[in-house]
Amino acid sequence: MLPDRIADVEALEALMSTPSPALIETLARVEGDLMVLGVGGKMGPTLARMAKLAGPGRRVIGVARFSEPGLREKLEAHGIECIAADLLSRKALQQLPEAPNIVFMAGRKFGSAGSEWLTWAMNAWLPGLVAERFSRSRIVAFSTACVYPFVNVHGPGAPEETPPTPPGEYANSCVARERLFEHFSHLHGTAGRLIRLSYAIDMRYGVLHDLAQKLQAGEVIDLGMGHANVIWQGDANDWALRALAHCDTPTTPLNLSGPAISIRHAAQGLADRLGVPARFTGQEAATAWLIDCSRAFALFGQPQVSLERMLDWTADWVRRGQPSLNKPTHFEARDGKY
Repeated sequence: MLPDRIADVEALEALMSTPSPALIETLARVEGDLMVLGVGGKMGPTLARMAKLAGPGRRVIGVARFSEPGLREKLEAHGIECIAADLLSRKALQQLPEAPNIVFMAGRKFGSAGSEWLTWAMNAWLPGLVAERFSRSRIVAFSTACVYPFVNVHGPGAPEETPPTPPGEYANSCVARERLFEHFSHLHGTAGRLIRLSYAIDMRYGVLHDLAQKLQAGEVIDLGMGHANVIWQGDANDWALRALAHCDTPTTPLNLSGPAISIRHAAQGLADRLGVPARFTGQEAATAWLIDCSRAFALFGQPQVSLERMLDWTADWVRRGQPSLNKPTHFEARDGKY
């Protein structure tokens, strides 16, 4: 049963870490240890916790630099074995244990503009190092819907076959990430999936959080990027882990998000719940970064958490002044600069 409201960060993280019955059944058929590379990011901690809850007897290993105070201790309290490592170091990678199942979550988006060299190192060179090191593993690698060009907002969204020709250096570094995983998958026969995720929603982060904060502050909402795909982070965690049972050789992309939403509709829904006016600027463009998630829906069903539920939770969270990760998504950007 989904709650009517999410009380605090502890309740939020517990909810986003709760595995579905389908995930429990799926992972029971996927043998071996599971290692999450880049576990310290926005989604990594709850995904690792979910994996452990779905199979308490499975060894779940989280690898990161663990620069966030207390994160390592929190994960270890949930039964996750933590290894501090600089993933850009070949020596550090070689010292990691073997694991039949790898979830790759390392990457760089925020702050890409101005230090593009580091963005390319994290998003292109590192995937090559990992794919080479774990060539005998099954690899589910997080990518992004930003690898696509903009598509018509009245269509179904970009399917996986769409050539990846996006704007901006960040998005192109993500194309390189996929190409490196593809290269080593072809070379070594490594099974995998490239998860082209669009906007996982956390009460502290995401398109809806950005909109609610702007509305609460009395700011105007830019409608230039008038549509987006969003999905509850708990659903995204669940589906990414279930993808371990649906890996291809060679690896293939899989769009992962919920149905497309109207930014105007979502902002108005949040404003109504917050009891504030919604003020808009600009007009919805004819194109946006939208993806066709029909393959994911065929594999996993529809998302458990609806847009209306996410609007309820987000408005309540922001109204009560609950914490924010203070990382705007920049969903309104159309030039690919982050």
